Amino acid sequence: MARIHTRRRALTLIGTAGGIALAGCMGGSDDGGEMGNGSEGEMNDDEMDESGGSDETMANVRVAHLSPDAPNVDVFIDGDTVLEDVPYRDVSDFLELAPGTYTVMITAAGDPETVVFEDDLELTDGAFTIAALGELSETNQPFAPTVLEDDLSDPGDNARVRLVHASPDAPAVDVTVGDGETVLFDDVAYGEAAATEVPGGDYTLEVRPATETNDGDVVATFDVAPEAGSVYTAFAVGYLEPESAPADAPFDLEVVMDA
Repeated sequence: MARIHTRRRALTLIGTAGGIALAGCMGGSDDGGEMGNGSEGEMNDDEMDESGGSDETMANVRVAHLSPDAPNVDVFIDGDTVLEDVPYRDVSDFLELAPGTYTVMITAAGDPETVVFEDDLELTDGAFTIAALGELSETNQPFAPTVLEDDLSDPGDNARVRLVHASPDAPAVDVTVGDGETVLFDDVAYGEAAATEVPGGDYTLEVRPATETNDGDVVATFDVAPEAGSVYTAFAVGYLEPESAPADAPFDLEVVMDA
């Protein structure tokens, strides 16, 4: 396994948990592939009545494009375009929906006939991420969007960090800090998610192939600085061996502030 020296400030603020109303994003954004900059939508009286009133507990849903060999995509909910021309590694803002069952469809950008995912999803109150994982080529993993439940509750004096393993050619991983002295994540396999809480501060994350003693060779490092009281998701994306992969997408960590 190749060693990747990736030393950078990884706290890129791609999306926040403020949420936007679905009515405010129908037809997509004028900015094309830019996500995480949605404006606050307003519901009219009819829409408020249909959803049971503005005080109803809502579902907050976002989309993460994590498939390294997939093209830009458009996202539809119940036939309406909610996101357009979404590139790989983008994570949308949260869309606010009334709890219920919705038909979610993902297509190649500008090509509604090329459907890469379509399914009915039942959403309860809470927050969810629809993560597009795998590869269209199925070289290592099949393309299979999955729904992750997001915990946006206040972590208090700590920061909550969730790891989502979305690297198609990477084995299960351990993530440590302090030259392996502290294990943050243990044996997280592709497609899985795990969360931990840490005091706010500066950390160098050490990504290792999972072993029983969490002492595998470090293959990548990332500098992060989570803040106390905040919630983050770290998406492990790309290929450990991009030179032999179907797309030139090196292994990296996409860190998003959730709340």
